Amino acid sequence: MLILDDWEGEIRTSPGAERLRELADVTVLDGPLAEVPDDELADVRVVLAIRERTRFDAATLNRLPQLELILQTGGHAYHIDAEEVRRRGIVVPLWRSHDACEAAMRELTFGLMIAALRKFPEANQALSVGDWPGVLGGTLRGRRLGILGMGLQGKAVARLGRAFDMDVVAWARPGSQAADHGDGVPRLPMDELLTTSDVVSIHLRLSPDSRGLLDAAKLRSMKPGSVLINTARGAIVDEEALVEVLRDGPLRAAGLDVFTTEPLPKDSPLRSMPNVVLTPHIGWTVREAFAEFAEGAAGQLEDYLAHRLDQRELAFSPGERRAADVIGGVSTP
Repeated sequence: MLILDDWEGEIRTSPGAERLRELADVTVLDGPLAEVPDDELADVRVVLAIRERTRFDAATLNRLPQLELILQTGGHAYHIDAEEVRRRGIVVPLWRSHDACEAAMRELTFGLMIAALRKFPEANQALSVGDWPGVLGGTLRGRRLGILGMGLQGKAVARLGRAFDMDVVAWARPGSQAADHGDGVPRLPMDELLTTSDVVSIHLRLSPDSRGLLDAAKLRSMKPGSVLINTARGAIVDEEALVEVLRDGPLRAAGLDVFTTEPLPKDSPLRSMPNVVLTPHIGWTVREAFAEFAEGAAGQLEDYLAHRLDQRELAFSPGERRAADVIGGVSTP
């Protein structure tokens, strides 16, 4: 078993890693897979991937000829070539546990909101050079929070928004029932949400429908003086148009943890804009999450070895070579 991209050293020292070592001969990498010689990968059957840090394209999979299981510590597999893993019969279960990452993401979301509205970066920069600025900010209380995406994260953000005494609304997807979703959050059409919300927070999965969803026209339609928060995926927002509306209005500010290109290019205008709060895709990078990753991976590996891994956990339908033999209830095609 190969544990990839343990840059922080949190996986190797976690209790879950001890469970993994009881199940497999484990090697932990804190550097890129590209630096490992091919002959050291020839017998690897299981990989534990840390989110999207390594892309599993055909070239990478060719270097792992015996690979049969990718333990994916995320709720998606954007970075994995679906057709290639199906063809090879590689099993890709998604992440079971969500508590730590969900807490980290919603806390960062509100951290970005508060930092943007209270102008923390501006105040910090002024103090760092010896000034004592008179910074005029605003509160969350009484403002309308518009949420795009009411999955687990969106619902958690809605609950916190109400705790901050915000007026919380959400986007009514086309064809959805706008009346009652059982969560007490009114659903609005996109145009109404954007034109009436003081803060818009994105919690959508990246998909063909959500890619570029907030285009130039939608960004220009936002309420004057509003704030955009994105902790989901950078490609959901037209980044060039975002720079324009942050310079010229209507946006007052933005808090961004994700970007169209990551790492964010050094020449990106976003890096130098005084009304933008930036974090380097750290929504999920908390110690508690890494401990959860290791525990969840150990449980999935145990189930895989015992032929009881639930096919409902899989990112992709099983392939032809190995998956049918190890997943409960799946027949060989």
